[in-house]
Amino acid sequence: MQAVEVKNFLEEKIPGAQVEVEGEGCNFQLNVISDELAAFSPVKRQQQIYAHLNPWIADGSIHAVTMKFFRRNDWLARG
Repeated sequence: MQAVEVKNFLEEKIPGAQVEVEGEGCNFQLNVISDELAAFSPVKRQQQIYAHLNPWIADGSIHAVTMKFFRRNDWLARG
């Protein structure tokens, strides 16, 4: 599985979100930029992502995922 597949899939499933993905194979690091998701609790944010990725996790296409969440202004301020 390629990072671009994960990126495109999540951006399609989560309107208004920008997803930056690093990694390949079955291990990925996600930076999720979304004001809406950033407003949720940390557990709720992860649940929103895992809800979409679970089929790939279940079939072994994805083994490990780490996530960081950012509000759009915070992401832009990172430079």
